Amino acid sequence: MKNLLFGTAGVPISAKKSDSASALERVKELGLGCMELEFVRGVRMSKATAKKVAENQKKTGIELSAHGPYYINLNSQTPEKQKASVNRVLKTGRIADVCGAKSFTFHTAAFMKQEPQKVYDTVKKELKGIVKTLRAEGNKIIVRPETTGKPAQFAGLTELVKLSEEISGVLPCVDFAHMHAREGKNNTTAEFRTMLELLEKKIGRKVLDNMHIHMSGINYTAKGERNHLVLDESDFKWRELLKVWKEFRIKGIVISESPNIEKDAVLMQNFYKSLKS
Repeated sequence: MKNLLFGTAGVPISAKKSDSASALERVKELGLGCMELEFVRGVRMSKATAKKVAENQKKTGIELSAHGPYYINLNSQTPEKQKASVNRVLKTGRIADVCGAKSFTFHTAAFMKQEPQKVYDTVKKELKGIVKTLRAEGNKIIVRPETTGKPAQFAGLTELVKLSEEISGVLPCVDFAHMHAREGKNNTTAEFRTMLELLEKKIGRKVLDNMHIHMSGINYTAKGERNHLVLDESDFKWRELLKVWKEFRIKGIVISESPNIEKDAVLMQNFYKSLKS
């Protein structure tokens, strides 16, 4: 990808129509460059509708990604739920590909009071199977487990970087607000640099040239994330983070998950463009 694009998590609030195909036109009107299809309550989009989304994606040039259902747990202790979670990931990847999305993300698993290494091994096995299935179907979409906002959830950036090293076709979706909420840290220029340095050192420059980022303000406790906030209503030092992005010359997509999705997307885009290279 040639640039760093900013956009919305789902249909912009200001859109006159609520369907994803029409939403792309509103994203373009706002001067933004990307949108994430939100399948968080389940993948209910038909292939016919997905093809309409793809047509509008080509027409508008808006970069697409997708977010899978919240109720995914690749570490479920119930075989039926485990299988259902895998199927939800696959279903998201399949419909996102038809829509023209280049990557999709999802919350991967819960620790379920198990040893971290055991959970890692389970998630790794399931992700390898998911990628293998998608590739066998001719689907080249990037599978992106997301950094989560609670320590009880899998996983932080280190684990996802390791998965990306070990599984071709997997790269992390970095939610910087989640990373801040997990421990109340990751909110300084030095820490932001350390995160990007880790990505580049372990995965290579390719990941910085193809980032999938989630951004919002964040409300949190000692147990982690509580809810998303408007950027300037939280303690998250997002301006310092964007300065580090400019310093590292990252590319890819930045999805605003703030309650006022397009306002913060435009705010970030304008601030980023104002920074000197």
